[in-house]
Amino acid sequence: MHASKPEKSRASFLARIPSSREGLLLGLTLTLLSCLPFFAAPYPMLTDYAAHLARYYVMMDGGQNPFLARYYDFEWMWVGNLGADLLIWPLAKLFGLERAGWLIGLIIPLLTGLGIMAVEWALRRRVGVGSLLAMTMIWSPALVMGFYNFCLSLALALFSFALWVRLREWRWRWLLFLPLGLVVWVCHASGWGVLGVLVFGYEWHRKKGPAALLAPWPLTLPVVPMLLHQAAPIVSLYGRNVMRYKLGIWMQSMRDQAILLDLATPVLIVLILLVATVLRRIDGRLGWAVLIFAGLTLAMPRHFGGGDYADMRLIAVAFMIGCLAIGWQAPRWVLWLAPLLFLVRLDATVEGWHRQARELDGIMKALDYIPEGSKVAGAVLVESRRWETNSFQHVPSFATVRRDALVNSHFAIPGVHMLHLKEGGRGFVDPSHRIMYVPGREIDLAAFKPAKQTDYLWYIGRLPPTRMPEGATILYRTKGSFLARLANPVAPR
Repeated sequence: MHASKPEKSRASFLARIPSSREGLLLGLTLTLLSCLPFFAAPYPMLTDYAAHLARYYVMMDGGQNPFLARYYDFEWMWVGNLGADLLIWPLAKLFGLERAGWLIGLIIPLLTGLGIMAVEWALRRRVGVGSLLAMTMIWSPALVMGFYNFCLSLALALFSFALWVRLREWRWRWLLFLPLGLVVWVCHASGWGVLGVLVFGYEWHRKKGPAALLAPWPLTLPVVPMLLHQAAPIVSLYGRNVMRYKLGIWMQSMRDQAILLDLATPVLIVLILLVATVLRRIDGRLGWAVLIFAGLTLAMPRHFGGGDYADMRLIAVAFMIGCLAIGWQAPRWVLWLAPLLFLVRLDATVEGWHRQARELDGIMKALDYIPEGSKVAGAVLVESRRWETNSFQHVPSFATVRRDALVNSHFAIPGVHMLHLKEGGRGFVDPSHRIMYVPGREIDLAAFKPAKQTDYLWYIGRLPPTRMPEGATILYRTKGSFLARLANPVAPR
């Protein structure tokens, strides 16, 4: 039996090498689709989002609100962690604070997708399998947890590296990259580090030896503010059971909504990279950087310079650059198949956001019972054995944004962050809102220290507490939350 002409034609069509325009259009389509979660929910369902929003709110108020001026102080520091803090100023003036916070989140996946395409285009003058696979890592845990500054700096690092490659023969390239490296660092120091590794790996492949070691020198301008800034000592913690922890973060390196999908993703990516290596499809101009990133995930501690998951966030970066390193001009059927993992994961994220947003709508109605300028003890249950990312961890921070309240969920850590507590009393520290839960252990809020200094207790968790502060009165309740008026004496305002 001979294949019919239409069947031969289809097979021939799928086996052809696609044009550069086709790959570019497919990449642009996926980049636009990556923004879909922000249209699936009225609030960005990112873990740290509400805490960031509260910080921006206090920052932009500038001490004008009497309640905020009493509760908080904001001290600007020239540090490598200011990306969204600077961007929020013009956007909030134009659109309002909450819409601006939403818009920054929307911009991040868009910029990251475009940055991925820019790198491959600069290297190969096409958008191929590498870029389309790399887009799977746009929605990494760093974005899911709401690390706005890091994610912005990563996107800028990708664009900057693409420009470094594009201008490789220009003698004045160093002059451009002196300020450009500083801009990436201002967004977030880790993004600056990513850019440095990419530049070094690229130059090492081209030159090797001392010339490659010195090649990234135009990116060193941020060393000046780092030396001038008198901050708290850098804290680097590995904790106990280091190898068990490192294995855990690799297993959770793409953690989001669905445990089986999230566990399978890094396994699939590693297998693809191994096959590409065996088939000699890895582009050495990016391959060296991949090895360095993988090594850094093992060498770096979890806490570094005030940031959490400093090591974990680099795993997705290693996967992203590893995928970009695949330099195979694949047939059309492979190109169209490459985005499948990205699309499946994106669908899970959109569904999760939509479902969680419905629950958050009910939780947020508690704000109607909180008077302006109140003191609120947030208590959010964090279940150690629950896989799905907890998007409600910093929801109590909305009480600051909407009610000018004192809340214990903003990351107001002196010497590390720019937001500081001025009031709260003994036992009221920020953050102190997480209630770590292990099955079989009681959820005892009777001795919850922040509640001893506040007017209200705002509890969010799937399981009810076994004990409450004495004299607490429930004012509002949903299936997974409640707001209680506490019996503490109300301080004069």
